[in-house]
Order: sequence, then C-alpha cells, then structure tokens
Amino acid sequence: MMTSFFDQFASPSFLGVPLIAVAIALPWIMFPTPPSRWLNNRLITLQTWFINRFTNQLLLPLNTGGHKWALLFASLMVFLITINMLGLLPYTFTPTTQLSLNMGFAVPLWLATVIIGMRNQPTVALGHLLPEGTPVPLIPVLIIIETISLFIRPLALGVRLTANLTAGHLLIQLIATAVFVLLPMMPTVAILTAAVLFLLTLLEVAVAMIQAYVFVLLLSLYLQENV
Repeated sequence: MMTSFFDQFASPSFLGVPLIAVAIALPWIMFPTPPSRWLNNRLITLQTWFINRFTNQLLLPLNTGGHKWALLFASLMVFLITINMLGLLPYTFTPTTQLSLNMGFAVPLWLATVIIGMRNQPTVALGHLLPEGTPVPLIPVLIIIETISLFIRPLALGVRLTANLTAGHLLIQLIATAVFVLLPMMPTVAILTAAVLFLLTLLEVAVAMIQAYVFVLLLSLYLQENV
C-alpha cells in the first residue's frame, strides 16, 4: 500500500519512452498568445496584468542592472505555477515533485547570480562571507560557515519546492483513500473527511502558487546581493 502512494511521483512512460518531457512542454502550449490587435480579450488582458504586477513587485528592490532578469523571472514564475496547478488534476504527473528537475532550475540560476557578483563586484561578493565586526579568532570559522551556507542555497531551493509539493500530494491521496474506505462503513465520517479533503485541495492550490513565487523571490534576493 505504501508503495502505491509513491507511484504517483514516478515519471510516466509510454512504450518505454519517458513522458516527463511532454509534461514539461505542455504548459507552454496552453499559454494564450497576444494577437497583433490593439484590443485584447479578457484572458490575455488578465495574463498581462498579472505578469506586469508580479514583475514590478519582484524587481522593486533591484537596481537597473537586475532588471535584465525580468523576462527570465516572469517566465519561470508562470511556468512553475502552471506545472504545479496542472499537477493537482486527477491522473496527471507533476514534474516539480522530482528533485532532479528542481535542482536543474536552482543550480544554474544560483550559479549565474554568484558569477555575476564575482565578475562585477568581487570585493562585495566575497565580503558577504565575513560579517563586519567579526572578532579575529572567529574569522576562519565564520568564513567556513558562510561558504557552506552559500553552497546550500540551491539545495534549499530545490528541496523546499519538492518537499512541499510531495507532502501535499501525499496528504490528498491519503485522505481521498480514507474517504473511499470509510464511505461504506461510516458515511457521516466519510462526508466530514471529504469536506477536509476539499479544504486541503484549496490549500494545495495556494501552496502551488506560493511555492512558485517563493522560488523566484529567493532567486531575486540572491541576485540582489550580487548586482
């Protein structure tokens, strides 16, 4: 039984061909393309408003040099939200529950922010490894600790996104299984459990959006330190 609960996180395949590439490419097909007309429909207008508001809020603390990342951050945000939301549908696969995919997003982007800091302002970038006013005996220890915390950042990004989505999917499947088991024996308890399942599903919709936002927000904070 426990093995079946985790089967939903296995990459699906058809005739031996993994379908994770299809799951990753599907969100891009669903996005509406803005037409060349002056007036857009309501869906495209809402999409444009959301992306503009998100971009303005995200890049507010960054200087002009960090605004070059606006397109990348907005695209990543919309992509992660769409994948997370599609994964809540029945009989679907959520690619962001795979740690390898999340690390594939986190490591290159984090490394890019570090390289930009080392190239543009190496003194300030290296100064983050040693807080100001540190006593001399503690300098080697603090440098080691700050270096370890710097390299843990991409791992924390990937694990946070993976753990939150995995835990949510497992809770939904566990409670849904409890509803089906309790329905013939205790219908009243099953109805109450179904109500809890509905509330949990609403919570998971919020978690899917919030975790995508947190992922991009932390990347922007890392960029802020190095720009």
